[in-house]
Amino acid sequence: MKKAKTRKPGVAGKPTRAKTQPQPQPQSARLEHFQSRQSLIVETIRQMVEMESPSDNKAAVDKLGRWLASKFEALGGHSKFHRTVDFGDHLQVDFSGRDRRRPVLLLGHIDTVYPLGTLASMPCRITDGRLWGPGALDMKAGIAFMLHALDALRDQDGTLPRAVTVLLVSDEEVGSDSSRRITEETAKRSDSVLVLEPSYGLEGALKTARKGVGEYQLKVIGVAAHSGLDFEKGHSAILELARQIERLSKFSDLKRGLTVNVGVIQGGTRVNVVPAQATATIDVRVAKMSDGAGIDRKLRSLKPINRKCRLQLSGSIDRPPLERSPNVVTLFGKASELAKQLGWKLTEAAVGGGSDGNLTAALGVPTLDGLGGVGEGAHAVHESILISECARRTALLASLIEA
Repeated sequence: MKKAKTRKPGVAGKPTRAKTQPQPQPQSARLEHFQSRQSLIVETIRQMVEMESPSDNKAAVDKLGRWLASKFEALGGHSKFHRTVDFGDHLQVDFSGRDRRRPVLLLGHIDTVYPLGTLASMPCRITDGRLWGPGALDMKAGIAFMLHALDALRDQDGTLPRAVTVLLVSDEEVGSDSSRRITEETAKRSDSVLVLEPSYGLEGALKTARKGVGEYQLKVIGVAAHSGLDFEKGHSAILELARQIERLSKFSDLKRGLTVNVGVIQGGTRVNVVPAQATATIDVRVAKMSDGAGIDRKLRSLKPINRKCRLQLSGSIDRPPLERSPNVVTLFGKASELAKQLGWKLTEAAVGGGSDGNLTAALGVPTLDGLGGVGEGAHAVHESILISECARRTALLASLIEA
């Protein structure tokens, strides 16, 4: 009888790694893994929330960016910053994988809407099964899910099952002007895009459709005059603007998901002067890009009611809609099946707000949004996430990357 051969020990006495490809982890075991580490995920979120990062404070955003770069590099990623002057530097981290598939892009942002010092009146706290604080939901929870999912997917050599690119921009909350080109170019090199923006509602629905967003400014130029001595010689820009706003209100079509909202108006100089100037800032939301072109034409075709006044329009639809395309449906179907294996039914929603996922979906790259935290109060004093959802959301993300 031949004596059985023994395996030679590897590094630090561990068995050498088999040459065959590692098999995907059973979903039940994956979920148990993240449930055992849920407190660590929450701690990562807490640390980020306590590093305030308002869009308009470059130093604060850059501090968080450097901290995150070190965390991703500890997992084997190669980080680089896309430098900007007016905003924080955008962080990109590239991870190699065991196969030759194009990378999956994990997309998010590190800036928040809250001014520096908000923690004094809105401290980060853990109570009632939630973590509360500025930016917890939108979207520091999603970034924590990225970190812990990638950590769990590494094998003994620290390699991921596939290549992954992480892109965290610093200006999403203020329009993504400095990061848009970077996001679009990175998406074009990717197999698919997973957006770690918060989910929709306390049921944690993924966002398979988002409205496109446009901002316009309508300026009216009238004729000034003394309101007592020469009233009849004046032509009120405010009166003309009011009449135009009546027109604008009729452009909304709720059945089509098209809304036109005049959110800010300004005009006049003194109470005893017939105003020569007035402006309106207009928010436009469209569910389909074709409607974006249509409303743009309508706005540009506005004519003055008082021919003594002139109209000037500026602006555009600057963030295209994320439409529920076949690519999006396929990706959501895959996520739904994985969620079912993890023990829950995933739902989907169409929402009015935009994200950088709108930009990648418009390029035809399969995009799935809303994979981040589950909670409520984004941009509000009661912003919070449900701690109980952190483990399975991270498990779902890890499974999507692997699949």
